[in-house]
Amino acid sequence: MGTFRTMQENWRFEAHRRMQRIAEGIAESMGGACELRIEVGYPTLFNDEALTEKARQNAVEYLGADNVVDLPIRLTSEDFAYFSQVIPGCFYRLGTRNTARGITSLLHTDTFDIDEDSLPIGAGLLAWMAVRGLAG
Repeated sequence: MGTFRTMQENWRFEAHRRMQRIAEGIAESMGGACELRIEVGYPTLFNDEALTEKARQNAVEYLGADNVVDLPIRLTSEDFAYFSQVIPGCFYRLGTRNTARGITSLLHTDTFDIDEDSLPIGAGLLAWMAVRGLAG
């Protein structure tokens, strides 16, 4: 069992075909057969470059440059990715940890928590982006 993620949808499906061919080839070379089940999960999450830059600028205006961090590209598995396959999208992360209060656990852990003071900041940022977007 495992998870397989890619940065491009066309490569993902080509890799699935190759995994099938490799698994069958290994099994056949040893006189056996194999059954490989590939469950296609969430698609590649794609951030539209222009929209992401606009969102970044809005975040800097609202939060200040010291509070906006560019993160490296990562293989995020997220249902938002379905939207980004159809329309331009921007998936960003709102920092919710607070080291001083001991709120440092990663997402999807049994100790995950958020600093609830981040909630009005996040709502304000979304509202700011909406207002800026409506203003053109």
